[in-house]
Amino acid sequence: MSVKDKLALVQQQITQAAIQSGRTPEEIQLIAVSKTKPVELIKEALAAKQTAFGENRIQEALGKIDVLRNSPEVEWHLIGHLQKNKVKFCPGNFQWIHSVESVELANKLEARCALTNKNINVLIQVNLSREESKSGLQEWDDILRVAESISAGQWLKFRGLMTIPAPNFGELKTRKIYEQIRKWRDKLRHELDSAEITELSMGMTADYHWAIQEGATMIRVGTAIFGPRD
Repeated sequence: MSVKDKLALVQQQITQAAIQSGRTPEEIQLIAVSKTKPVELIKEALAAKQTAFGENRIQEALGKIDVLRNSPEVEWHLIGHLQKNKVKFCPGNFQWIHSVESVELANKLEARCALTNKNINVLIQVNLSREESKSGLQEWDDILRVAESISAGQWLKFRGLMTIPAPNFGELKTRKIYEQIRKWRDKLRHELDSAEITELSMGMTADYHWAIQEGATMIRVGTAIFGPRD
């Protein structure tokens, strides 16, 4: 199957899951996770009208971003852990960062964006599976503190939350996590009185149908579009 055919199949499944959940497919953005994949596959996806792409590593992403610099419709999402020493590469390259997890990181990003006059949409990463191998905050007070810090700035736009549950949690536990993330997003919107806090980045190839049922607005799908990771 071509990338175009796989994308069509994923879109069809998103539509089905949305309708079954009483939602409209337009509420859900598909982010094609292109990490480890060559730029040729991204171009195939672009030709099939897919415009949002997720990358894990800054250095790998920058090469692809440069090649596709003349495609203004492309939207780049950094979905992997952001090291503080790589912050300088973000403004002007990424439109979204899904993995902010500390006041210090938020402040560094804000300062860098101010230097370059570039805005970035950011999500706070939450880790309710408490996996040591994954980044992310676990407590409401910490999430609120980072959210307040981002919202106090001028250049970062705080848009919501992101999470990656442990892959072996099964439907019940995974959906419980997604439900909690949704409640926290709603609470943040209320506490910070911001209509911009709308996004829930949750759900991947194996579980995005559950995520959609629990309110996901962004799903990150790689394997189902580009095939197994290299």
